[in-house]
Amino acid sequence: MTTTQAIAYAMAQGLDRLDAQLLVLFALGRLPLGGTGAERAWLLSHDTDTLDAASQNRFNTALKRRLSGEPFAYITGHQEFFGLDLAVDARVLVPRPDTETLVEWALELLPKDSQARVIDLGTGSGAIALALKQNRPTTQMHALDYSGDALEVAKNNASRLGLDVDFLQGSWLTAVNAVFDLIVSNPPYIANQDAHLEKLRYEPLMALASGADGLDDLRTITLQASTALTHGGWLLLEHGYDQANAVCAFLTHAGFSSVQSRQDLAGIERCSAGQWFNPSPSDSRR
Repeated sequence: MTTTQAIAYAMAQGLDRLDAQLLVLFALGRLPLGGTGAERAWLLSHDTDTLDAASQNRFNTALKRRLSGEPFAYITGHQEFFGLDLAVDARVLVPRPDTETLVEWALELLPKDSQARVIDLGTGSGAIALALKQNRPTTQMHALDYSGDALEVAKNNASRLGLDVDFLQGSWLTAVNAVFDLIVSNPPYIANQDAHLEKLRYEPLMALASGADGLDDLRTITLQASTALTHGGWLLLEHGYDQANAVCAFLTHAGFSSVQSRQDLAGIERCSAGQWFNPSPSDSRR
């Protein structure tokens, strides 16, 4: 079977062309190597190459897993995020391109030589914290997760990428005895009974669902954040496609200023934020 034939076969089974190409590259041992873009370009110039027996077995096994709905990132063990090659498995949520909107916004708030203290709540694979540390190396970066399994994945990613991040375990900000200039989070935000959870069954439920309306963790973080922010500090939150108004209301009610939302590449209000000003600017927590 040639690479072209393998791609055609996978597409005939129901995969889109991109997934089919990536499965072939994975079977050939060419992921992550130069990244998905470079490797797909390589594939175009090797469209008549033949898969040997080992590669074809690897392809068939991966195809069955993908057709069952398992995320491609779990099959390959890798996910590209903000230019970083992250190792991922079923212990963590697969980082999504939408979350890069949150990273870009955070980077706008952090000067290139920033010494700011930053924390990523619910870090999972470490995607947000590591992307920020890679692009703002002088920041004091912290990352927290409730799951010890997730923290193991994140710590391994940080070590492999050579990025210095302080990892903490606990439930949101109750586990933190410090203040920060910037708090970022992509918390669970899907309603417990949402039908979409079935399609996400391979990913950890605790990283996805958050109460009857999907807003429980967003409420909690917003209420806790004021005690963990410096005067003028920012809280940036990712949320669901239809939750911007609710999250902005939480922020406003909690006393945040400059409350606003940011759209992702699809034009969906994907993130919301607010700036915290202490009632007494001389507050010793600074």
